[in-house]
Amino acid sequence: MIEVFAAFNRSLRDLTRREVLWQALWPPLLALVLWLVVGYALWAQGMDMMTRILPQLPWEGWEWVARWAAVFLLLAAFAVLVYVTAILLVAVFALPRLIELVAARDYPDLGRHGENVFWGSLGTTLGAGAIFVFGFLAMLPLLLIPGVLLVLPLAWGAWLNQRTFRFDALAEHASRAEMQRLVRENRSRFYAAGLATAAVAHLPLVNLLAPALTALVFVHLGLAALRRQRQQGGIEL
Repeated sequence: MIEVFAAFNRSLRDLTRREVLWQALWPPLLALVLWLVVGYALWAQGMDMMTRILPQLPWEGWEWVARWAAVFLLLAAFAVLVYVTAILLVAVFALPRLIELVAARDYPDLGRHGENVFWGSLGTTLGAGAIFVFGFLAMLPLLLIPGVLLVLPLAWGAWLNQRTFRFDALAEHASRAEMQRLVRENRSRFYAAGLATAAVAHLPLVNLLAPALTALVFVHLGLAALRRQRQQGGIEL
């Protein structure tokens, strides 16, 4: 956990840099505008869909409860789509610049041995994002169960964060063999970082920076672990 806390501290420090902050802000703002436009255009159809997937309960006399439940589920679905879109934009477009900025300042000694970085990042992010969206939409009715809203989105978000960013953070610097070993030996650290950053995504306003903060945390966590691994193996950094 010390490594995770250290990664968080360095990431928060990085967000005070203007160039890093810009890379942190434009993806979620673009995703938010995009889905606001889509939501405005498709709100009626979305409400019909959410009404159909609600459990078939005797709503007579309580139609207003069913309506507000449908509104809640639709807003939850749009929130997930905004977050996943922001994650995609950060992972594919903003992260290379973030890695360049972070590596130049904190890890200038690390050699870059990655292969097929762009396509590997795109494939990993799209695959993880698709699984996350379909899984979350399938779970939407469960969110109406008291207490589930506090646990399920957090756990599912933790999975998405670690699945996406543990690869992207290391793709430029680590070889395939190094990455496989790092994931195997640091799995618990990556999940802890994924859970902590998923919690940040649930904080109002702060969640705008959550995708970039997640990326930065995994960059620091991954590159620090790669540096230790190479030093322990007597490999030239």
